[in-house]
Amino acid sequence: MHKSWWQEAVVYQVYPRSFQDSNGDGIGDLPGIIQHLDYIKQLGADVIWLNPIYKSPNADNGYDIADYQQIMPEFGTMADFKRLLKEAHARGLKIMMDLVVNHTSDEHPWFQAAKQSRTDPHHDWYIWRDPVDGHAPTNWRADFGGSAWTYVPEVGQYYLHLFAVKQPDLNWQNPAVRDAVFNMMTWWCQQGIDGFRMDVINLISKPDVFEDDPHLFEQPNGNSLGLIANGPHVHDYLRAMNQKVLSKYDLMTVGEAPGVTPALALKYTGFDRHELEMVFQFKHVGLDNDPQFGKWSLHRPKLTDLKRVLSDWQTALHGKAWNSLYWDNHDQARAVSRFGDDRPAFRVHSAKMLAATLHFLEGTPYIYQGEELGMTNVAFPSIHDYHDLDTLNAWHELVEQQHALAPDDMLKRIHRRSRDNARTPMQWTAENQAGFTRGTPWLAVNPNHTTINAAAALADPDSVFFFYQKLNRLRKQYPDLIVYGDYTLLDPDDAEVYMYQRHAADQELLVVSNFTDQTLTRNITDRQPQAAQLLLSNYADDAGDTLRPYEVKAYLGKK
Repeated sequence: MHKSWWQEAVVYQVYPRSFQDSNGDGIGDLPGIIQHLDYIKQLGADVIWLNPIYKSPNADNGYDIADYQQIMPEFGTMADFKRLLKEAHARGLKIMMDLVVNHTSDEHPWFQAAKQSRTDPHHDWYIWRDPVDGHAPTNWRADFGGSAWTYVPEVGQYYLHLFAVKQPDLNWQNPAVRDAVFNMMTWWCQQGIDGFRMDVINLISKPDVFEDDPHLFEQPNGNSLGLIANGPHVHDYLRAMNQKVLSKYDLMTVGEAPGVTPALALKYTGFDRHELEMVFQFKHVGLDNDPQFGKWSLHRPKLTDLKRVLSDWQTALHGKAWNSLYWDNHDQARAVSRFGDDRPAFRVHSAKMLAATLHFLEGTPYIYQGEELGMTNVAFPSIHDYHDLDTLNAWHELVEQQHALAPDDMLKRIHRRSRDNARTPMQWTAENQAGFTRGTPWLAVNPNHTTINAAAALADPDSVFFFYQKLNRLRKQYPDLIVYGDYTLLDPDDAEVYMYQRHAADQELLVVSNFTDQTLTRNITDRQPQAAQLLLSNYADDAGDTLRPYEVKAYLGKK
């Protein structure tokens, strides 16, 4: 059995802009993160994943990098980062950086040189094509809407940007680009960091031939990521990255990989592949997408589909590669509002149910800031309250340009799926601005911070926070079973209850989750392992074969 520290770890994701403001400018910063290291340690996390903290004009909140080796001034200084690293390590916490190397900012010196002349050495560091019949070379659409091509008159060519106009894609076919990226990664490793989360890393290899995307003829509001993902040279590039950088340090790596399947994931993360250690897949968080409008959907995912997807990944990777486990992150709406039930009567129970369902699976769990409090989506009253580029672009296209959705309808979809749902400031206290800042926050605080906040959670032994803490402790108490055990799905066609088993040596775990607000009856007693004890539940007692709304129960026993 392949065993490494990163398999047994629990990751806590910090979105620095929204975590804690220490100087009153309304923007979270590195000193603010330092203030709450003990809180993260108390939760039982082992690794902190930081969203990008590099110098950036913030067209896409830091995912457009203008200098990979400078700290964004709003977040602090390199001295602040080194203090954060030192303070985290002193508490036994590791730091994982966000690596964004599919693209840079258009304000990066590399691109500033590249767009001046075709003869500039940096021109070939990006992807350029001549016009075709006076227009863009292909019909490719960017992930944030609009064409993936932008024309630069100075060179008479279009450059490729799979995301925002201000995020030109790097040309990984150029060995100088790869060397520059590997040297930069080595520099960060030498600073003492403990890993990399790699943004859209399976997009770095583009097709050998650029042709129109046929998918867009059927789904004109879609994007071309599916056409480009998992390109012909991506594994060559990642093996080179591993050989020249990753293998030389004791690192944790996870690659964001839109469009990846379990079979493809084995190529990226197989224990014998020498590329990455795990990937973030998107299948389970795309189940509620709209056939016409993509993520801008009012649908709820079907539990049978969710079970099928999660089970496919559990079984396909077992013993061969490693899963990442997540509901929430900075790009996804709040899990309790999306997969659970954020009404006051059900929020706590459903938040705990989702936590246990995920954390008892095989893989490394990721907790997004505020998830451990059961933080919810926010319903801002106007589009002008939103900052997210993806949200604003979708409004412009679907409401203002195409008139495909009425403003009220689109706002409901934004309330359900906007990335800003996850980016509202961390809710520390019931006080003004949730204790996040003494100034005006960059993005408005969710009004429910008066009841949902860390201070209240830490004062309540039955809170969502302490339920997560129990899960993290159980993971360390029963690693052979919870971390490494195999997985069996029970009753795949049950549309209301998710029931599965984990096995290791002579131990067995039965997990039963009610995904509804109804009281249900299931044959749980006969499914329990021998000499079963109730290991964890989100209710104070055990009602046997009766499952109350959003109840989760985990039984530990012998095979």
